[in-house]
Amino acid sequence: MSAGLDYDNAEATWEDATHAAALLAVDPPGVGGVCVRSLPGPVRDRWVQIVRELLPEGTPWRRIPISISDSRLLGGLELSATLRAGRPVVERGVLAEVDGGIAVLAMAERIALATAGKIGAVLDNGEVRVERDGLADRMPTSFGVIALDEGVEDDERPVGPLRDRIGCHLELSGIPVHVAGGCAYTASDIAAARERLPRVTCSDELAEALCAGGLALGIGSLRAPLQALRAARAAAALHGRDEVAQEDVALATRLILVPRATQIPQQPQEEQEQQEGQEQQEEPEQQEEQQPEEPEQEESEESEQEDDSGGEPEQPEDDEEQEAPSEMPGEMVLEAAQAVLPDDLLQQMKIRELAQRNSSRTPGQAGALQKGGLRGRPAGVRPGTPGGGERLNVVETLRAAAPWQPLRRGEGDGRQVIVRPEDFRITRFKQRSPTATIFAVDASGSSAMNRLAEAKGAVELLLSECYVRRDEVAMVAFRGKRGDVLLPPTRSLTRAKKSLAGLPGGGGTPLAAGIDTARHLTDEVRRKGSTPVLIVLTDGRANVARDGSGGREQAHDEAIEAARAVRAMGVRALVVDTSPRPRPTGRELAEAMGADYLPLPRADASSISSAVQAATGSG
Repeated sequence: MSAGLDYDNAEATWEDATHAAALLAVDPPGVGGVCVRSLPGPVRDRWVQIVRELLPEGTPWRRIPISISDSRLLGGLELSATLRAGRPVVERGVLAEVDGGIAVLAMAERIALATAGKIGAVLDNGEVRVERDGLADRMPTSFGVIALDEGVEDDERPVGPLRDRIGCHLELSGIPVHVAGGCAYTASDIAAARERLPRVTCSDELAEALCAGGLALGIGSLRAPLQALRAARAAAALHGRDEVAQEDVALATRLILVPRATQIPQQPQEEQEQQEGQEQQEEPEQQEEQQPEEPEQEESEESEQEDDSGGEPEQPEDDEEQEAPSEMPGEMVLEAAQAVLPDDLLQQMKIRELAQRNSSRTPGQAGALQKGGLRGRPAGVRPGTPGGGERLNVVETLRAAAPWQPLRRGEGDGRQVIVRPEDFRITRFKQRSPTATIFAVDASGSSAMNRLAEAKGAVELLLSECYVRRDEVAMVAFRGKRGDVLLPPTRSLTRAKKSLAGLPGGGGTPLAAGIDTARHLTDEVRRKGSTPVLIVLTDGRANVARDGSGGREQAHDEAIEAARAVRAMGVRALVVDTSPRPRPTGRELAEAMGADYLPLPRADASSISSAVQAATGSG
C-alpha cells in the first residue's frame, strides 16, 4: 500500500513539475525561474526538454557554466575585434544575449557568491550594466533562470541572492523514469496564454490571500508573494481565463510559497468549525466551555429572528456571503500549503537556520581562505612581472594592452600588437586549507545510551564525503573523570570504524576535561595547517570537575571556563544539545564558547551529519 502512495505522490509531483514548466514558458521574467533539485538523469533531462518544446520558436536559450568569466557573463571588451579594428569593441555577454529567453545554470549549488550576485542584480534591474575595460554601456534584458541543483546534502543549495529570485522550486529526485511522461500543454497553448496574459487580472482578496499565506508560512521576502501572483496570472492565462481563480492561487502556493516555508502555519479550520458550531448551536456543551457568554446572545438573536419573520433572517446569510470571499481564499492558501508540507519541517528549519548563518561559505569551502600565486582556483589578475612560479595571464595582458594600440602604432614601431611591461597581468589563485572536524562526544551515563551510536554514524557519514575534499574527522569522548582522543584526525573510514567499534559509555560527565582535550587537539590541527571545526555533543549537565571530584556547581563553572578558552582561540564551533528536553545549560555553554547552538533531542546520524555540514559550510 505504501508503494502505491509513493507512486501517487510521484505522479502528483511530476504533474506539478510540468505545470511549473508551462508557467515558466508563459512568463519567464515574472515567474523568475525554476530551481530543479535532481541529479543528472533521464527525469531531469525530460523536464528540460519539455520546457524547450513549450517555448516559442526562436526563444533564446543559453547555458551558464559555474566557471564563466565576468566578460562572458556581463560583456566587456571583445579582444580579437578590438585588436583588428584598433578601437574598443563591446562584446555582448550571455545575460544580454538571453533577453526574452531562458538561462540554464549548471551545478547551481556550486555557483560563486559573486556570480550569483551579478545575475541577481541583472534580474532586479532588467538590464546589464557594463562598466569595465574603459567601457560604459547598458543593455536591457529580461529572462527566466533554470537552476540545475545537483546537491545531495541539505546545505548544498544555490546561494541566497540567486535562490531568492527563483520562483519555483522542484524536487525531482524521487520520481521514477516511467512516471516522467509528457505534458498536458502544447506550444500553441503557451502562445495563446502569452497573448492573454496582459489582460488577466487578480482580485484584491486573492492577492491579499497570497501575502497572508506567505506571512503564515514564515516567508520574509516580498519576492515570493509577487512571484506567486505572477505565476497565478500565468496559470489563469494558460487555462483561458481573464481573471485569476482560486485553483490558480492554489497552484502558485504549491510551487512557490511552500518550498520557502520556514514555519508550520496554524490551522484556521479549527477556529472556523468552532464558530460555525456556535452559530448553528450543534454543540452547546463545547460552546459553554469556550465562550460562556455567546450562547445567550445567540439565543436572543434567534428569538428576535423568530418574532420578526420578515426579511431580517436573511441578513446574517448576506453577511456570511459578503465575508466569504475575504476568508475562503486565505483558508484555501493554507490548506494547499499544509497538504504538501514535509513532516520533519521543524528539524529542517533548525538545520536551515545554521546554513543561512554560514551562507557566505559556499559548499565545499569550509577551510580558511589562502591567497597565493602558485596553485588553487583562479581569483582574478593583478599587475606584475611573472617569475618565481607566478604565471602570466596572456589574455588579460592583451586585454590591458588593446586600448593603447592606436597610440602605440603611431609611434612607428611597425609591430601589429605592442605589449609593454605595464600591461603584464599575473593570475591570482586562492585555495582552501583542509578542514578537520573534531567531535567531542558526551559518553557519560546520561548520554551514552542515546548518543554514542548517532555520533559514530555521523562520523562515518562525514568521512564518506571527506575524501574528495581531503578533509579529516577526529573524535574525543569524555566520561568518568577525563576525556580521551578515540580517533586522531584521519580520512580513513576503515580506521575510524576500528577505532570507534569499542567506544565505551557510562559514568560521570567531566565536561570541562572533555572540552580541554578537544581544545588541545584543535591546537594541534591548527599547527599542521588545517582549519579545525569543533562539534560538541552533550546534554550540558556537567557533574565532574577537572580534579575528578563531584559537584555540579564547580563542574559547571569549570565547563564554562573551558568553553571560554575555546572561544579565545577563535575556533569555529557547534554545540548540539542532545538532552530530551533542552535546558538553559546547553545554550549557556554555546554562548561561552562562541558557538552555534542546535537543540536536536531526536537527532539521528543523518540529521547530525547534515547539521554539521550546515554549520561548517562543507558539503
